[in-house]
Amino acid sequence: MPSWVKISAASALVLAALFVGLASWDNLTATAPAPDPVRRHDVRIVRDTWGVPHIYGKTDADVGYGIALAHAQDDFRNLEETLAAVRGRAGALLGEEGARIDFAGALLDARAVADRRYTTLSMPTRRLVEAYAQGLNDYAASHPGEVRLRGLFPVTGHDVVAGFAMRSPFFFGLDRPLGALIEGKLPPRDAGPADERGSNAFAVSARRSDDGTTRLIVNSHQPWEGPVTWWELVVHSDEGWDFAGALFPGAPFPLLGHNRNLGWANTVNRPDLIDTYKLVMDDSGTKYRFDGKWLPLQSQRIWLRVKVGPLVLPVPRTVYRSAHGPVIVNDQGAFAIRYAGIGDVRQVEQYYRLNKAQDFGQWRAAMAMQAIPGTNFVYADAKGHIGMFYNALFPARATGFDWKGVLPGDTSKTLWTRYLPWGADPMVVDPASGWVANSNNHPFVATAPADNLKRADFAPELGIETFETNRMHRFAALFAGINGPISRDALLRIKFDKGYERTGTAKAWLDKVLAVDTRKTQGMAAAQRLIRAWDWTLDGDGPADSLVVALFGTVGRQSYRGEPLPPAEPKLREVTDLLMNNFGRLDVPLGDFQRLRRGTIDLPVIGGPDALRAVYGDIAADGRRVGNNGDGFVMLVEWPAVGSVRSETIHQFGAATTRTGSPHYADQSPLFVSQRFKAVDFDFGLSQAVPKP
Repeated sequence: MPSWVKISAASALVLAALFVGLASWDNLTATAPAPDPVRRHDVRIVRDTWGVPHIYGKTDADVGYGIALAHAQDDFRNLEETLAAVRGRAGALLGEEGARIDFAGALLDARAVADRRYTTLSMPTRRLVEAYAQGLNDYAASHPGEVRLRGLFPVTGHDVVAGFAMRSPFFFGLDRPLGALIEGKLPPRDAGPADERGSNAFAVSARRSDDGTTRLIVNSHQPWEGPVTWWELVVHSDEGWDFAGALFPGAPFPLLGHNRNLGWANTVNRPDLIDTYKLVMDDSGTKYRFDGKWLPLQSQRIWLRVKVGPLVLPVPRTVYRSAHGPVIVNDQGAFAIRYAGIGDVRQVEQYYRLNKAQDFGQWRAAMAMQAIPGTNFVYADAKGHIGMFYNALFPARATGFDWKGVLPGDTSKTLWTRYLPWGADPMVVDPASGWVANSNNHPFVATAPADNLKRADFAPELGIETFETNRMHRFAALFAGINGPISRDALLRIKFDKGYERTGTAKAWLDKVLAVDTRKTQGMAAAQRLIRAWDWTLDGDGPADSLVVALFGTVGRQSYRGEPLPPAEPKLREVTDLLMNNFGRLDVPLGDFQRLRRGTIDLPVIGGPDALRAVYGDIAADGRRVGNNGDGFVMLVEWPAVGSVRSETIHQFGAATTRTGSPHYADQSPLFVSQRFKAVDFDFGLSQAVPKP
């Protein structure tokens, strides 16, 4: 266990003796906050053939209550863990890794910020999050055998809001500088998340399609299991909330998808929205210098609750804060972190308004709130409007400083307090090309070359990424190859494409692999021969596909972080040995090597790292690569020239996220691996007389 949470053996024995026969320190000391007012909610939950819930309420708050009930029916485990993290009790469930989450939450002061800023939210938003919390409480009360933490329930609307405030900065990479500083290192200079949080999004306008239909593809890549995996739903209320899409545990509304008139997809972007400051401390270590004055470094003693065997034990830590934000003290000094959206809790407000927007103007007005500090939005609507919005809450930074490095913390010149307006963000709206796309790349390739933005038009202080993906190069080439109208089939061929462009990291990595001297290693020489003959497509037909997938998979994280590629010779040896030891051959069919596994289901899945048909995975005990990230929830939305919106979706597993005994635990997996959709009956259940749950 790392030193930051280490418990001495003697202390552990003493504590264990104290708690023999008792539940744990966590259960003994846990207390829940005062509950929200309990209200009656008029809601119906109807599940379609695939178990996807369609939730109907008289009010939006009724729907929020129903969302909580339905999601808990499918995935109470992840909901409970999400709420435990908000309450600083993830360590009580998950041990050391959970304690890291708790420390981060305490450092960001997310719950206190939510408490202070809660009344800045509109009354409809507060009613919604409180109804959602009540739904979780009612489910927990009626299913006590599923509750693992005593005193966690009842939860409140404040907890829901705090969850958004806590998780938001980690989507644009707060974990990287924070983790480095905790380990006693300097933060990396490049921005962005630590792992392969990829996504694709595409929109084609009615005037560019072959049938007058505007189309949107939602294709956000997330882990296939855990607290940020997608859960599908459709909602309707008599207050005009109609939406089909998906959400993460802890969200009281869909985070992407469509209503009758418009919709959007999201992809993670990587703007530099985080700054690190080196503080000048006095000899006592309790004050820091700022504009010539010595200011007190705020400190707070916290107790991490860490599961150790059958017990949950207290581990003391101290968190610090300065005028800049949270502070980490390590052997190299005291470092403060400031990030976009610090102190803001309006993320729930903005997402709710986006759900309720009925036209492009209302949607853009909601975006101008700037409460969602980072993530790309690809938009489309029934009027034929499309757009790619590089949404980022850019700090108003002064010129003359190295904003990617560690900044001087003793001057207000580096301490930004304002943001640029949303209109300053890079955005491509209704381009002449008739299409927009994003695959976690910089915003200067978003459509056809003639309509793209120019990097020179944006100040370097914004910190806009330079990152390019194979998926970006691929969609640009594929769209460029369509000279006339873009049909539905052509758009889907782009989305499910498994090819690689002979440029960027893919080419650089294979060039390194092919440069390895293999004259004395017969197996590796044979591997190189297969790679040289590879057709640059992971379609499952080529003899080199499994070998290439394995090679790309070994460098995915470095590539995503923009780190130097590792030495090629040991990686080539590693994957050669992997295939030979487990299959006795190098030309293993990709479907035999790469699998989707869920319960008793074990299916071939085709695609690969950083392909538009993205599949990431880990090597299992039997030597096969088992998918765990990438393409998951995929939605195709269409607004035809005549008629109502229609959509189709697919999920890598099914609606019953953690319910192994449910028929919907993995019923969509056969469709998923064959790249087929199921229809969304947007108005399913409207006329059905279904008892309230």
